[in-house]
Amino acid sequence: MKILFAALLLAPLNIYSQEVDASDILFLKLQELEGELASLRSELESQAYLIEKLLNEESNQLESNSSMDTETNSEVSSFRFEGINDSKSIDEVYDQAILELNDKDFQAAKQSFNYLANNFNDDEKIPLSLFWLGEISLLESNLEQSENFFQRLASDFPDHWRTPLAHKKIGDILMMSGDSSAARIKYQFVVQTFPENTASSLALQLLENME
Repeated sequence: MKILFAALLLAPLNIYSQEVDASDILFLKLQELEGELASLRSELESQAYLIEKLLNEESNQLESNSSMDTETNSEVSSFRFEGINDSKSIDEVYDQAILELNDKDFQAAKQSFNYLANNFNDDEKIPLSLFWLGEISLLESNLEQSENFFQRLASDFPDHWRTPLAHKKIGDILMMSGDSSAARIKYQFVVQTFPENTASSLALQLLENME
């Protein structure tokens, strides 16, 4: 009888203990999810900041190119893709896309850059458009699409000034995808092929962190 009485007394305690354990597990899960959300938010903020930094860098580079070869840029700005009946020049479409990018209207910017990359032909604005398409796709966490844009830039415009960074970005995507060995090979390629470029310094730093 005493044993039965003791069991009855302990039963509520066991139930309470199980409820406490369940609450602890739920609390830990919530903390884990909050941590993941904070990490994702931080990545998006970092990518958005990087886009702003790259925009400033591009503006300086374009100004430098313009001062070095004004006549050539003038010819490019007036070029219209043969066979496309459109009133907007390459510069107008590109400037519109950059404005949308500055305004953080990434979907509109993506449409404009896509339109430019697929309907015009220009050795400066097309590779830049592909670069920004890669950046926007990366911001959207669409790694496969982002890699495709960077690969297209690297293969179609191997001598463009954004190509070294495009290669480095491909390494970043490989790393994000969990393929660290392939990422290491890509970073080594950047260091060896573009030793004087900023992308090489970034790749070298990442290689050192991987050791």
